[in-house]
Amino acid sequence: MASDDRWLERLRLELAWFTGQPLLRSRGAGAILRFERVRPRRSGAFQPLRQNEITPQFLDRAIRALKRWNYDFLGMDEVCRRAVTLPEKRRFVALTFDGAAKDLISFAYPVLARHAVPFTLYVPTAFPDGVGEAWWLGLEQVIARESRINLMMGDREQRFTVTDNAEKQALFSFLESWLRSLPPADLSVAIADLCTRYRIDLAALSREASMDWEDLAKLAADPSVTIGSATVNYPVLANIKDVAALREMTMGRAVAEAAFRREIRHLAFPFGDRASFRRSHVVMAEEAGFASAVSTISGIVDAEGRTNLRALPRISWDGRMRSLRMMRVLVSGVAFAPVKPTGSVTSRLNDG
Repeated sequence: MASDDRWLERLRLELAWFTGQPLLRSRGAGAILRFERVRPRRSGAFQPLRQNEITPQFLDRAIRALKRWNYDFLGMDEVCRRAVTLPEKRRFVALTFDGAAKDLISFAYPVLARHAVPFTLYVPTAFPDGVGEAWWLGLEQVIARESRINLMMGDREQRFTVTDNAEKQALFSFLESWLRSLPPADLSVAIADLCTRYRIDLAALSREASMDWEDLAKLAADPSVTIGSATVNYPVLANIKDVAALREMTMGRAVAEAAFRREIRHLAFPFGDRASFRRSHVVMAEEAGFASAVSTISGIVDAEGRTNLRALPRISWDGRMRSLRMMRVLVSGVAFAPVKPTGSVTSRLNDG
């Protein structure tokens, strides 16, 4: 069913491009693009996280295309300014990267530096400290290696048999959804139990996948790079108490400011979909001193204050799509409903 939905969405976007809508009636002031991992394409049928990956070659093609389409490339400070002022003639695009993956400095940064375009990196500070848990990578490795998987779900032992790629993909989706529904302490216990059973060193896997502070210092020295915060441990904020959520925001900002010796003004809600954060977290972002907070709710940014700065939409690019035509449709805004004026935070969250 999910593959059918993706096919229909791709068809809708391709048809929109062929009708000329992106050229004739673009909407909003600009768009924020979200990427996660940038690395060469891998072989193997079981790649459940492929939607979070693009290749360096695609990043290069996308930047070249956006330049041809006369988009202004902005950092998040300038995005905030454009979002509250009168519309400008040229539309903007902001490139953002979540998670501080090691791939960014190895494969993405050379492309970004060559094009001399600004970008924003959101850092969950536990990961460069070497104590973050990339539980989704541990889950991926267990399912990739095993055909029979046992684990504790709540107080019951569950057993799964997965003999082909389709079954492995389905099991990954099921267990990922279950793990994301757990409070952080329960999630850590569950993924530790699973990885221990199947001899996966989750701590080493997480450290290997993440940049360290030395890597991040190299990026921070580039004036075209904006460093933002993605909390400390990258938890699903909706699964923790408000006091813990505020602590994640304030401590993530404080650690990053101490490490980079600069003000950290921008936040990314971990995971960032509608189920992962609430209205109260948008209010907290302002209380914690952030000028903006980005979600992964799809949409474009409007001008004149019509988009809430602490619930900014982003277009999360699916690495399984390589069509620049679809990207042009999405960044034009014609695929999204018009942005409604946000007298309250809830309207931004509901509109998507």
